Amino acid sequence: MAKVRGNNLSNSELVLSVKNLSIGYDFKLVSGINLNLKVGDIVAIVGPSGIGKTTLLRTIAGLVKPLSGGIFCNAPRRGGIGYIPQKLGLVRHTSVAHNVDLGARAGTPFLEDPRTWFKRRNARVINAVERMGLTDKINEPVRRLSGGQQRRVATARTLAQRPTLILADEFLSELDEDNISIVLDAVKEYMSKSQSAMIIVEHNIARASEISNRLLEVKDGELVNYDLQNHDLSDSTTRGDEVVS
Repeated sequence: MAKVRGNNLSNSELVLSVKNLSIGYDFKLVSGINLNLKVGDIVAIVGPSGIGKTTLLRTIAGLVKPLSGGIFCNAPRRGGIGYIPQKLGLVRHTSVAHNVDLGARAGTPFLEDPRTWFKRRNARVINAVERMGLTDKINEPVRRLSGGQQRRVATARTLAQRPTLILADEFLSELDEDNISIVLDAVKEYMSKSQSAMIIVEHNIARASEISNRLLEVKDGELVNYDLQNHDLSDSTTRGDEVVS
């Protein structure tokens, strides 16, 4: 899987290009994936559980080896891809600040000015925690937070990293509507100020349609456009093999 990474993208440049990708483990889950993302794109992927959505994100992130095909990601090698896994990947016994700093550490250029590296990292942490409305929890161990607060910590970690490509797996679950607005506003603000793109896996089809500029689904082992015309999006979600309202 060859990945070429660069900086200073224009609005017309590709952040990600996936060509004839097949993904899976001992067996193929999804094949023939072709996907291009330009600066500013937000692509949402929906579909029932267990059909390869998370595996696709993990493959793009470099955590799972593709079965075949190619991935071109035009992002810095260090800190260029920010991944928010469904299970969050937080260090539960350490503080909110420590967890968010893991993202800041990955994304803050050291050689730019080694003398100010810690100061620049800390500024990213404080800003990201504040944007997630967690300033009063910054020194709290993650294990003491609610599920929704932990999801905001995971998002803050990615914002502090400042990646070119964000991969988010159900990152809005367990959040009430007010906190969904906080998270989305912060992510969209970051994207408007950076040359980045985003892929999200989302169970709420109506929300996915509202957030994204492209809505895709995994169906019959392929990644295809979601047919909005033949579905009622009011409060629809995908659970298991059903779409329920």
